[in-house]
Amino acid sequence: MAVRTRTLPNLLTVCRIAVVPVFVVVLVIGQHQLGLRLVAVGLFLVAAATDKVDGWLARRWNQVTDLGKILDPIADKLLMGAALVALSALGELWWWVTAVILVREIGITVLRFALLRYVVLPASSGGKLKTVLQSGAIGLFLLPLWSLPQPVTWAAWVTMAAAVVVTVVTGIDYLRTAAQIRREQS
Repeated sequence: MAVRTRTLPNLLTVCRIAVVPVFVVVLVIGQHQLGLRLVAVGLFLVAAATDKVDGWLARRWNQVTDLGKILDPIADKLLMGAALVALSALGELWWWVTAVILVREIGITVLRFALLRYVVLPASSGGKLKTVLQSGAIGLFLLPLWSLPQPVTWAAWVTMAAAVVVTVVTGIDYLRTAAQIRREQS
């Protein structure tokens, strides 16, 4: 029996991947232009929202696929990674923050692919919290902070700090889970 992979949830995930370069171009071109900056924020928020929508639809319509389980975290990492790199390149976010998050994200993606012969490792509840915190922090950093009250900038940094902590903790948890899976499969 063939497994159906052409589903609306998977299409939404592919669309999230496709919007990433558009988002980055708008962000870079409109770095200090209020209108374009808000367009970039809108693109990011719509793309980030599809993460919740595609998962909800896949579960509701019984269309959860292995392809979706693989593409969804990749789409998340591309969106978040592109936003982080762009913000750091624009001088709005420290590079070490981007590096810590990207090392964890790339490492866990490679780990997931290495475990595919044993199991498809879905996102944990901690991983989902990490995604929410990263989305919130990046969303705040994408705002035209130069034109907003100082407490918004503080909120952006506090949210980013929480995102970094949860990113590291959940990365360690995934490593522990992967080691357990390998032991069980050996």
